[in-house]
Amino acid sequence: MAIKSVSIRIEEEMLDKISYIANYEGRSVNSQVLVLIRDSIKAFEEANGTIEGSITPESNVKPARK
Repeated sequence: MAIKSVSIRIEEEMLDKISYIANYEGRSVNSQVLVLIRDSIKAFEEANGTIEGSITPESNVKPARK
């Protein structure tokens, strides 16, 4: 599996809020964004069928703090 980098433009307040959530969950901002992306993919696949590929929603995501 190749890891790719993506650069995004984000409003400062939105970044501050996602940083707060990530810190609360014990994750980096990058890991938190991956969680959100994976949740979105999982929801899409549940509604529309599986998208071809071998990545699962649980792949490469640090679990939330308990």
